Order: sequence, then C-alpha cells, then structure tokens
Amino acid sequence: MSSVTLPELKAQLNLDHDLDDALLSHQIDAAEAYAASFTGASLPDPLPATIRQAVLMLAAFWYETREAALSGTSPASVPFGVHELLQAHRAWVV
Repeated sequence: MSSVTLPELKAQLNLDHDLDDALLSHQIDAAEAYAASFTGASLPDPLPATIRQAVLMLAAFWYETREAALSGTSPASVPFGVHELLQAHRAWVV
C-alpha cells in the first residue's frame, strides 16, 4: 500500500478528474520504489515530509513527461530537487 495517496498526487498536479487514476497510482508506486532504491532502505511509516515531497515531485514529473526524450529541452529522468530531498535519508554503506 502506498504511503502517498492518490488525492495528494492529484492536488500536486491540480487534477480534478478520475480518468487517469490507474496511471497516477502506478506513478506513485514507481516513485516510492525509486525513493526506496535511492535511499537504500525501506520507506519509513509515516513518511517524513522530505520523502513525501520527493515522491510527489517524481510521480507528477513522470505523469507529465511520459516519453524518455523531449524535443527542444534538456532531457532529465528525475526532476531537480528529488535527490536533494532524499539525500538525508540515504543509508550509507562503508
């Protein structure tokens, strides 16, 4: 079960329809998996605000940017700020 909710992501995106709920749920799951992979640990419950914001930013970015490449802009797979928000929660292995 996702820690970030569908209504939270819809608020982030300013969406007021239900047409893409399945896709949005998938984007939340993928963004949470990315955050867990980046930090090297399971996501805590409840989510700290910084992880919640990173998941929302990433899920919204992937929803709005559905192609791997963009024409006329610099392609990015992760929006600026996501790694910085997750960095403090990273499990460092020495």
